[in-house]
Amino acid sequence: MKPVRIATLGFAHYHANFWSEVFRGSPQAAFVGIWDDDAARGHDAAKRYATRFWSDLDALLDAVDAVAITSETIQHRALIERAASRGRAILCEKPIATTRVDADAIAATVARSGIAFMQSFPKRFDPVNHELRRLLAEGFFGKVWLVRVRHGHRHGNDPAFTQGWWADPERSGGGTLLDEGVHGADFLRWLFGDPQSVTAMVSHAALGLAVEDTGLALFRWENGMIAELATGWSFQAADASIEIFGTKGTALLAGVDLGSKDHTESGYLRLYSSDQTERGWRVSPIVPRFKTGGFHQQNALAFLDALTTGGTPPITLEDGRRALAMILAAYAAAASGREQRLRDFTD
Repeated sequence: MKPVRIATLGFAHYHANFWSEVFRGSPQAAFVGIWDDDAARGHDAAKRYATRFWSDLDALLDAVDAVAITSETIQHRALIERAASRGRAILCEKPIATTRVDADAIAATVARSGIAFMQSFPKRFDPVNHELRRLLAEGFFGKVWLVRVRHGHRHGNDPAFTQGWWADPERSGGGTLLDEGVHGADFLRWLFGDPQSVTAMVSHAALGLAVEDTGLALFRWENGMIAELATGWSFQAADASIEIFGTKGTALLAGVDLGSKDHTESGYLRLYSSDQTERGWRVSPIVPRFKTGGFHQQNALAFLDALTTGGTPPITLEDGRRALAMILAAYAAAASGREQRLRDFTD
């Protein structure tokens, strides 16, 4: 089978580097080129990945089978509409959009065009997270009643980050709750399904930016389970990124976000069982892919594999839309001081 002719649209997001590594090196791909509305940024990226910079987006779209979108989030809708109008398959960086209006418009565009679409959520490909899913399915935890997810980094200390588009609400759509929290939101959906409601608060106190640098959301499920999602851009050091508490067992997982990656060197997944035959703590031998490398590349690899085999991309547009809805509901809860129903942001 011929390799997929693919291009990267926008090089604003750092993850474009990981995807471009795949497109440049995979036998499943022919890396046709890069388009960026920032010509200097686009030329630089094209040089680094030994491909061509295209200033004419339409000409590039006519030359490819698929695109990967890693632009500023505010541009996602327009670029998806342009690519879909030519029937091009799309891999889209998270979050899918900045508003429900844009997410719904993207969904309508993709449905109308019939193209293959994959949303980027790399936590779904990490073997250590699949181990948590296996333990849940086997009943290791018993009834899960509390989950804590902390996802963040310390890039808030870097002026290149705080002066960049991530901290500009007009281009990013939000701060750490959207940028980092959407990873945690999808992770929670992937493990436990859609929550019922959310309360939240945000803060600008750490960095004083136009967008929040700290966010905390509490999601509630119909069965009574509560999950805490904490995000930040100024974590100097951290340990457990994910905590799952059940009536029979507990899991503590470190090294799966930038806040803990450089500060944890072993014993990433710690498990406690109340079973009489194996009561106590044990350490799983699994090392997170986020620690070993190749984490963000999995999105691009899975996308190419789906296109070359004729399979369905493993992460759907609806996954992207519902994870965004969780964050938008959290923003609404923080602004109003009242609990929000998730169905009001999805139905």
